[in-house]
Amino acid sequence: MEVNDPGHSSAPGDTHVASNGGNTRGEIFVVDDEPAIRTILSTVLSRHGYDAVCFADGASLLAAARARTPACIILDVHIPGESGLDVLKHLNAQDYPAPILIMSGQGDIPMAVDAIKHGALDFIEKPFRGNEVIARVTQAIQASKRLSSPEHSSPNLSVRLSGYEPLTRREREVLSQVMTGASSKEAGRQLGISSRTVEVHRARIMEKLGAKNAADLIRIALTG
Repeated sequence: MEVNDPGHSSAPGDTHVASNGGNTRGEIFVVDDEPAIRTILSTVLSRHGYDAVCFADGASLLAAARARTPACIILDVHIPGESGLDVLKHLNAQDYPAPILIMSGQGDIPMAVDAIKHGALDFIEKPFRGNEVIARVTQAIQASKRLSSPEHSSPNLSVRLSGYEPLTRREREVLSQVMTGASSKEAGRQLGISSRTVEVHRARIMEKLGAKNAADLIRIALTG
């Protein structure tokens, strides 16, 4: 297993691994075409007990992600070849067993929103702080385990709204939180996503169901 050298500049397609050298909290796939970003993330992740596997392009990531499932994927939206959005589609991100976090610059928020619609769990804005990334990764992994556990169940998750555009699994999870009266912050904490991302999902749900406000949304969900 090759350890990522902070001074090494990887060519597109190269794969490097930063191991913490002991018990691991899980394997994290990092995809970014900038060697400096890969070095920073692999260093931060390995210091906090994760094994970081870094890729410079989407094709390399797809090959690995189809062969084995990491604990989490951190994917830059701008990468050589196919974009991060294309990678999400190829992975069928809505049903991929590991949470996927999208990285984007401040001017790429609309693209980040599109990524969430295509199955990304949440997005991280560049520039970022190492402790922020660790917090988001840890929350995403914990939420993913909690939501996929046999004991986790909610009647609202299986709701089928006849006559309306189908909701994605993530949208059903957000809807279940809305119906309990949870705030965006509380829902985000339960689902391992930011409150801003909860708002993105809620707006999409309201659009699909033709709801005018939160009360209208709950009425439709209860009667649909």
